[in-house]
Amino acid sequence: MGRKYLFLLAALIWGIPGVSITLKGIGAYRSVASGQVLWLLLVTAAVSVSFYFMFRRIVGRYSERIYSLPSRVTPLQTFPMRGWLLLFVMMGLGILLKHIPSVPNQFVASFYTGLGPMLILSAVRFLRNGFRGNL
Repeated sequence: MGRKYLFLLAALIWGIPGVSITLKGIGAYRSVASGQVLWLLLVTAAVSVSFYFMFRRIVGRYSERIYSLPSRVTPLQTFPMRGWLLLFVMMGLGILLKHIPSVPNQFVASFYTGLGPMLILSAVRFLRNGFRGNL
């Protein structure tokens, strides 16, 4: 698989969950009392900023890794082992949160709406890095 396809794969791996998580967060906002919305939007902004800086660094590192790979590699080489572990832990935590009935909608609304768009933005950065050729 060529490097551009590795970047596309990385974008899909980060972007698809980002869209799903964002939609769930927006849906959870619909059931939140109107008096709590402003406070939750501030929490969402803080979550977004935190994930922005964390994911920005990760996308940069993984993009450098992809650029350093030979021109043809397997899809499993897209991320280092630590990266795959991070993805599986995040997916596992997401599945766990989904199955815990006592998780309040306020948490889902603010956390998911902060996390999801940052995953989508990371996917866009992977695409940009792969097709423009710059970090």
